[in-house]
Amino acid sequence: MTLFKTTTSAAALIALALPALADGELNLYSSRHYDTDERLYSDFTEQTGITINRIEGKADELLARMQAEGANSPADLLLTVDTSRLKRAKDMGLLQSIDSATLEGKIPANLQDDDNQWYGFSQRGRIIFYDKAGITNPPATYMDLADPAYKGQVCIRSSTNTYNQTLLASIVTHEGEEKATAWAQGVVDNMARAPQGGDTDQLRGIVSGECGIAVSNTYYFARAIRKDVKGVSADIDKIGVVFPDQDGNGAHMNLSGGGVAAHAPNKDNAIKFLEYLASDSAQVYFSNGNDEYPTVAGVELAASVKQLGEFKADDVNLSDVAQNIPTAQKIFNTVGWE
Repeated sequence: MTLFKTTTSAAALIALALPALADGELNLYSSRHYDTDERLYSDFTEQTGITINRIEGKADELLARMQAEGANSPADLLLTVDTSRLKRAKDMGLLQSIDSATLEGKIPANLQDDDNQWYGFSQRGRIIFYDKAGITNPPATYMDLADPAYKGQVCIRSSTNTYNQTLLASIVTHEGEEKATAWAQGVVDNMARAPQGGDTDQLRGIVSGECGIAVSNTYYFARAIRKDVKGVSADIDKIGVVFPDQDGNGAHMNLSGGGVAAHAPNKDNAIKFLEYLASDSAQVYFSNGNDEYPTVAGVELAASVKQLGEFKADDVNLSDVAQNIPTAQKIFNTVGWE
C-alpha cells in the first residue's frame, strides 16, 4: 500500500533527462482545464525546443474529434482526467502502446495501463468530508456511507461523474458486483438531496448545513486551504476529513494521465513529453500548482496537500478497475442513482 506522508523530504529538482534541444512540435489534445498547467508546457518547450500546439476541450469532445479524424488525426498526445476516460480512449483505439524505460521505472505499475497505452501523472484521493458539529461519528469506510445511520446526510455527485464511476468500479473490483450494488443502493437511500453540482458544491453543502457528509476529491479541499474558494474557505474549519478504509484497502485514488495518440505524427516528441511529466520538476508542480498528489515516489507535497495529513492509498491496479467501469454504470442505473 502507498503511504502518503506529510514528512516527505524535498527531492532535489534534477535536470530533465532529455536530449539536447530538439527541433519539432507536439500536438496536444488536453481536457485538463487548469491555468497552472501553463508552466508545465512552457518549461518543456524551454528544455527541449519542442513547440506545443494545444487543442483543449471537454474529454468526450476530444475523444469524438480524434475518432472522427481517424488516421489523419494530427493528435500526438491525449491528456485527460480519470481512469474511466483513459480506458474509453484505449477502447476506442485512440491510443498506442509505447516503450519507455523512464515511464516504466518511475510510474508505479498500478497507475499505468497493462498494455503501456496510458500512464498516470497525478492523483487525487476521493474521500469523505463531514460536518464536525453535526456528525459525531463519521463514516470510516466507503461501505459506511450506506449505513442507515446516515440517512438523509450524504451529498455526492451524479452517476455521470467520472470520479464516481471509477470509485464504484473500484468497489466492484474489491467487493464484487453484489456488494457493490447493495452499497450503491444504500448511498442513494442516504442522500440528503438529489445529486447536483461539482465536488466544491458538495463541500459547500456541508458549510450551508444541507449536507452532513460529502464525498469529494482531495484537491478541491486543498485548494480551499491554499486560496479563497467562495462558500468553503471562510468556514473550512467546520469541515472534518476522513481518508476511508485505513484498516483495509486504503483511500481510493483517481488519476490525471495521458497516452500517445494512435496515429501520432510526432510520436518521439509525445514520448518525451510523457517522460517530462514524470520528472521531479513536473511532479512537484502538479502538487504546488493544482494541489494534487504526485505519482512518482519521493516528491515533495505542496503545503496545502500536506495539511490533509498522512494516509494509506489503495494500490489496486487501475487497469483492473477500468475493466469494471461498465459494470459500475449498470449498477448506477439499477439503483436509480441520478
